[in-house]
Amino acid sequence: MVKEKKEIYLTAAGLNLLKEELTVLKLEKRPEVIQQIKEARSLGDLSENAEYHAAREEQAILEKRILEIEYMINNSVIIEEKISDKVKLGSTVVIKYIEDGELETYKIVGSLEADPFKNLISNESPIANAIMNKKVGTVVCVDSPNGKYELEIVEIK
Repeated sequence: MVKEKKEIYLTAAGLNLLKEELTVLKLEKRPEVIQQIKEARSLGDLSENAEYHAAREEQAILEKRILEIEYMINNSVIIEEKISDKVKLGSTVVIKYIEDGELETYKIVGSLEADPFKNLISNESPIANAIMNKKVGTVVCVDSPNGKYELEIVEIK
């Protein structure tokens, strides 16, 4: 069975952060863990050596993270941030909630970079799904886990 490759949408900055993390893990963390394993091994009986087992577990977690990052980098698709008259991945959008008239600005990014506290929403979120490929002035219905509500696209930056 062949595992399907999933495209990972990232901004250029997000890709650079992953590359930096990978470099740190490979060049700094991996040698540290290998050294911990060597030191623990020198303490004798491995069957009852807590330091050895802890270092091996840390190594497994580290290697898994390295593989995850390599997969993300190899399957990344860079989000092009260009002006469009329609909402796209990478767009910054000002929306107005119809119910209370509140304005909110969101940037649509890939799911790995989403951070609602910084108004970075995933392209897979209910709001992004509702406004993708829509133009300024369009009113859409958002079907969210908290119920349905309407919003209007006020501006695309």
